[in-house]
Amino acid sequence: MFELRQTKEQMALLLLPFFLLLSSSPSVQAQQNITLGSSLTPQSSTSSWLSPSGDFAFGFRPVDGNTSSYLLAVWFNKISNMTVVWYAKNTEEDASVVQVSSSSRLQLTSSGALSLQDPTGTEVWNNQVVGAAHAAMLDSGNFVLAASDGSTKWETFKNPVDTILPSQVLNPGMKLRSRIISTDYSNGRFLLDLQTDGAFFYPVAVPSGYQYDSYWSVPGNDTTNLVFNVSGMIYITSGNGTQNKITSGVITSIEDYYQRATLDPDGVFRQYVYPKKVSNLYPQAWSVTDFKPPNICSAETKVGSGICGFNSYCTLEVTNNQTTCLCPTQYSFIDEGRKYKGCKQDFQPQSCDLDEADAMMQFQLVPMSHVDWPQSDYEQYSPITKDQCQHLCLIDCFCAVAVFNDGDNTCWKKKMPLSNGIIGDGVQRTVFIKVPKNKGQQSELIDSSTWKKDKKYWILGSSLFLGSSFLVNIILISVLLFGTYCCINRKKVPTLQSPSSLVLPLKSFTYAELEKATSRFQEVLGTGASGIVYKGQLQDDLGTCIAVKKIDKLEQESEKEFAVEVQAVGRTHHKNLVRLLGFCNEGKERLLVYEFMSNGSLNTFLFGDVRLQWNLRVQLALGVARGLVYLHEECSTQIIHCDIKPQNILLDGNFTAKISDFGLAKLLRTNQTQTNTGIRGTRGYVAPEWFKNTGITAKVDVYSFGVILLELISCRPNVDLGVAEEDQKILAYWANDCYRCGRVDILVEGDDEAICNLKVVERFVAVALWCLQEDPTMRPTMLKVTQMLDGGVVIPPPADPSSFVSSLR
Repeated sequence: MFELRQTKEQMALLLLPFFLLLSSSPSVQAQQNITLGSSLTPQSSTSSWLSPSGDFAFGFRPVDGNTSSYLLAVWFNKISNMTVVWYAKNTEEDASVVQVSSSSRLQLTSSGALSLQDPTGTEVWNNQVVGAAHAAMLDSGNFVLAASDGSTKWETFKNPVDTILPSQVLNPGMKLRSRIISTDYSNGRFLLDLQTDGAFFYPVAVPSGYQYDSYWSVPGNDTTNLVFNVSGMIYITSGNGTQNKITSGVITSIEDYYQRATLDPDGVFRQYVYPKKVSNLYPQAWSVTDFKPPNICSAETKVGSGICGFNSYCTLEVTNNQTTCLCPTQYSFIDEGRKYKGCKQDFQPQSCDLDEADAMMQFQLVPMSHVDWPQSDYEQYSPITKDQCQHLCLIDCFCAVAVFNDGDNTCWKKKMPLSNGIIGDGVQRTVFIKVPKNKGQQSELIDSSTWKKDKKYWILGSSLFLGSSFLVNIILISVLLFGTYCCINRKKVPTLQSPSSLVLPLKSFTYAELEKATSRFQEVLGTGASGIVYKGQLQDDLGTCIAVKKIDKLEQESEKEFAVEVQAVGRTHHKNLVRLLGFCNEGKERLLVYEFMSNGSLNTFLFGDVRLQWNLRVQLALGVARGLVYLHEECSTQIIHCDIKPQNILLDGNFTAKISDFGLAKLLRTNQTQTNTGIRGTRGYVAPEWFKNTGITAKVDVYSFGVILLELISCRPNVDLGVAEEDQKILAYWANDCYRCGRVDILVEGDDEAICNLKVVERFVAVALWCLQEDPTMRPTMLKVTQMLDGGVVIPPPADPSSFVSSLR
């Protein structure tokens, strides 16, 4: 009898969306059905489709109130914050959220599919199902595409993101993925995976998507479904009809309360209720009724940072069921808005060149009670006294924290980074944090003898010395020539006193506008040779986020450089180039206004602890190559960037690579092939011809791209003096050796995705070695490079470069 009742309940839950669709009255049915050919656009009267009751809406929702960027989403339509419960994501595993601009369009096509198009008409998302007769937004919160016979072709309930709703049923293989933070819908660090033997909660490496060991689970036996029933209980059902609860239902009627359950950004699966009317039981806001696991802070993972990020520790606020992340003394958050990134030391770490006396003079151990990082141990002592434990950590340059247990007189030494930090009364250990006694007077000793230990350093030093001498001579000659040129052509230098003289489709901003947009130039995004870049937000209807480059010192050459950059960059338009939105030319103020890149520079992601996915690295390499092809061959005026490096490759919200910073670009007329100029660029990426009395061509960018391509392949910088193996310190040497020996797999050791694509790895290494040829005439053009990367042409074995010393400059 019990099993029969359970079976009936499950059947009712599964059939509820279709019952709502099929059994409606004619008037409601007409309101509910969305006919083929219907469409939605943001910022219009048809920006969403409502459910019959108006409780839910499907359509375009601004991202965090920013009306320049929209989600395709389902949300609660009658509450003040209009909580989003579903949003469109790309179909690939661990893909990013789909965000579009205000001129985008969603259409229910004549073939019975959903198609989302950007302002150019390019399809950016579809539901990969055709054959629907109509669509409907149901009162259950489920948006469905239905066939003419009433069967469901596609539904949001079967494509969940981070939230489930009453009557929703998940099957094995379906997953919930948290957001990265509550206001950023990108894939977060936690995953709920329904499997045949239960529901498992995993921490996930961002942005690679790698799953660590589970931190909590609900066991099952031949699991069939995860059910959120209408009375508020969430459970998994097994093949024998048994139920294993995840949360307990506390609401008896969905008529009085909205409900949802969300895998939140901190890894906690919380069940929420929201009273539809004023209630004595709950305020008219989302309230937590149950959550799992009971204490997320104690959820330890063997690999990864833990809940709060490296060098941080976690505490659970019982009153509001929220986690709080904290930093130890003299540590601070890397990003206050994204505390999961962890904490950094606010001081110079202890040098291993200090002797014991100096170490004890400069550093001290600060005790903290009820705090522990259960991993990161590298040495253990027992039995030992507390004083001995502290002393051994103090004189050890690797030791960042000592942990002492009074119960058994055991001491552990821990090194950076610290993971899985927790604070609570249940922690019965004392930790000692190593910090400097006086930060202002902390010694920073450099052992110059290490420079003399390696002949490659002598080569580097000699090259830099010769290069510097040559540079000084070039600068002196350039000053004399430029002075003469200016005297003769002073009247020919274009003035920028009137913005109208720049006949460009760019917005001319006033200085006051940009000062207000940047909150008086508060938040610095980066600095460069020609200015400082600030983050800002325009006071327009869209609230557009911008990056403002302010050029502070304006000599005559700087004015010329400003004019060149505005005119050159203003004419460029390519998806792999950062777009210039406008400029300010007011008095002595010179500012450039660029589109804001939310994911910062490639440098931030490329050399971190977690590798970017191989497929993503491939797309980044292709994106940079295509951007350079545009600059070199498709612009009306050829642009040589001259400073291609990871810091100048920015990533948008979809991790699309965009080349930035044209402040150092040297422009050529279409009938010119080379130019002579002062040395530009960044050490490690500069082509050897900069140090020779030869002309500079677009091949300098090809060389720099070759360096970046090797860095993308191996996820390590082009020079890494900290590597133990001598032949691996210089990436170009090492890559060349690996290629010649037929062992490119060593370059991607530990990267399973890359190992599975060794033919592509070998092709990319060969392309990089062609780009790094010392003779620029032997390097391919960037167009040829893209063809080689795509596999469209046969790549002959690259010549063995005669020297890679220039790659160090």
